[in-house]
Amino acid sequence: MTNLLALFATIFLLNVMPAFAPPTWMVMSWVGFSRPDANPELLAGVAACAATLGRLVLARLSCTLVRNRWMREADRQNVDVVRAWLEERKGMTVGLMLAYAFSPFPSNYIFIAYGLTGMRLWLIGVPFFIGRWISYLTWTHIAQIGARYLDEETEIDGAYMGVYFVVSQVVFLALVYGFAKVDWRHFLQTKRLRWRHRESLASASEDTQTKAGR
Repeated sequence: MTNLLALFATIFLLNVMPAFAPPTWMVMSWVGFSRPDANPELLAGVAACAATLGRLVLARLSCTLVRNRWMREADRQNVDVVRAWLEERKGMTVGLMLAYAFSPFPSNYIFIAYGLTGMRLWLIGVPFFIGRWISYLTWTHIAQIGARYLDEETEIDGAYMGVYFVVSQVVFLALVYGFAKVDWRHFLQTKRLRWRHRESLASASEDTQTKAGR
């Protein structure tokens, strides 16, 4: 029981971190390799619960701190264009998150960006939990199988803070910044990406005021 609580706390803390945390699948591989006789379904379930809760807290902090306090009104209006588009396609949002959750790719920047929209968290929380549970179960089981055939003194390389990892995290954080700066209204209308200009902000503000006056 103590080991499960320690696993839950570790995975939760790693998933609350906005960047530069080791991938959870790597942690689950190490756990599976270290404990080849443990129940992989239980380990994966605890880890998936902790990871989902941690990511939802991260998304909530992104909304509370970044969107509501630090973002400019123009940036919020721009992100709200994406929010309105996604709210009309909730099934697609759930499906894409479910598919992404099966992958070993980092999800911190997705939850940060999603938190900026202020949308309901269950839309990504439920599919994320399902996908991560299956993903962690797979990694844990593979590691347990490997532990039965490898030398007990074999060590798994834990040097995750390599150049590739650091660069990828910086790039992902830059993508989150760009998420608020891309002119989403223009993109949805023309399917072309461009950086948001001041004139586009003025026109968006005028449209909002016109609709409010009707």
